[in-house]
Amino acid sequence: MTPAFIPRGDGHALYLRDWGDGPPVVLLAGWAMDGRIWGETMLHLNAARLRTIAYDRNGHGRSTDRAGYDYDALADDLAAVLDALDLTGVTLVAHSGAGGEAIRYLTRHGTARIARLILVAATGPRVIGENGVTADMVDGLCMRLTADLAGWIDANIDPFAPGAAHRVNDWMAAMVLDCSRRAVVGFQRTIAESDLSAEAATLDLPVTILHGDRDASAPLETSGRVYAATIPGAELVVYEGVAHGVMVTHAQRLAEDIARRVTR
Repeated sequence: MTPAFIPRGDGHALYLRDWGDGPPVVLLAGWAMDGRIWGETMLHLNAARLRTIAYDRNGHGRSTDRAGYDYDALADDLAAVLDALDLTGVTLVAHSGAGGEAIRYLTRHGTARIARLILVAATGPRVIGENGVTADMVDGLCMRLTADLAGWIDANIDPFAPGAAHRVNDWMAAMVLDCSRRAVVGFQRTIAESDLSAEAATLDLPVTILHGDRDASAPLETSGRVYAATIPGAELVVYEGVAHGVMVTHAQRLAEDIARRVTR
């Protein structure tokens, strides 16, 4: 029986969802989101006879909150989940800031358990220095996330998933507000201050990049296309007219693209 929580020491644990049977697909949620954001995509993948695993990141959802939101610590959490379930042949799917989490796992722990990587609207490989983003701007953002998270959500939720129902927006907003505030700020700093260019260039496994051309959070030209040019042999698939929250607005198409790469 799959455990509901993966122990991480000192009473801390990561909450896990493990649905279905078949080749394993592990899905990593983006910044301030937990495994629930993948629910519809997971069900579509289960219908395609794939096993889906999504856990709540440290400080997110039902997981406990311990210090350590850098990519090394988060990659080690991913390794603990894969080891606890003894998964091999994994399709690793990473959304937004989780792209760095997945890349760091691969460069830190290797590819023995991973068959392929799928980056979905991945942030990076570098944020500061792109699109005029400066360290001072990152400091300002983190100050706002500290003091006015609700206001930041109100200003940014519509561009995340244009056309989403009000109830869906309320649900996503609650997901962000339910996060540990220090995790929200700490993980945002990790995403913004990391440069994954050199690591991305060393990846030696099949990589697919799925990215919308209306993505305001991780613009295609400075993220998806840069990853495609950096990662050897990477495949880039552009979703025309699609924004950052792909699993909210285009879950079935996303699941079909993932399933096609698992089974081909």
